[in-house]
Amino acid sequence: MTDDLGFGIDIGGSGMKAATVDLTTGKLMSKRHRIDTPQPATPDAMALVVRELIGVHEWTGPLGVAFPAVVRHGVVGSAANIDASWIDVDADALFTTTTGCDVHMLNDADAAGIAEMTFGAGRGRRGVVMMLTFGTGIGSGLFIDGVLVPNTELGHLELDGFDAEQRASAKARERESLSWQEWAGRVERYLRHVEALFSPDLFIVGGGASKKPDKWLPKIDIETEIVAAHMANNSGIVGAALAARPTVPPAP
Repeated sequence: MTDDLGFGIDIGGSGMKAATVDLTTGKLMSKRHRIDTPQPATPDAMALVVRELIGVHEWTGPLGVAFPAVVRHGVVGSAANIDASWIDVDADALFTTTTGCDVHMLNDADAAGIAEMTFGAGRGRRGVVMMLTFGTGIGSGLFIDGVLVPNTELGHLELDGFDAEQRASAKARERESLSWQEWAGRVERYLRHVEALFSPDLFIVGGGASKKPDKWLPKIDIETEIVAAHMANNSGIVGAALAARPTVPPAP
């Protein structure tokens, strides 16, 4: 293990993924290993999966964990797509005790945004950049001149009387058997709402839906520039690994 090597875990509502990361390039240096998120997704059950993921890679150093919730100084503050027993849990302490590693927690979309701003689609971009992840829910990472504004949780904006993620997440498309065209219409409606509130300069879209951007991105017609995440669904792992360092280095 060297200073240029890190380890990231990306926890989602359906799966928990981990890999070793080159912190100078953002490339995965090991095969990404995935384990289904336990149901119910309780603290103790998920901590055991985190320990298993670390064991698979034989990792012993500091690591970052991207988590689908508000995370303030390691403490969980919401539980939209995980078990409600997570509320007010010191996840940093729990995972550190369970694994024996120094664990740094952060919101999953914030982690994905850090990766894209450092190595990907947002690299070198100024102004207001918004990372949106479309998976089990909708996550958001907001950056102003490259500086993260954490825990924005814009997937919970109201859309047609519902949380936006209930209507426009990738899970909603699968649950309701929507065509790509139908789903893109919902996503466009959501993006127009976010545009009206924040006037961003760039949307970066990631999460599970970013693996097939050609299926839906060309169907989106909005004023703001919108691009697929360069790292697709690996952004969370890379951003988590970066966040575990004392400082996040600039891209070379």
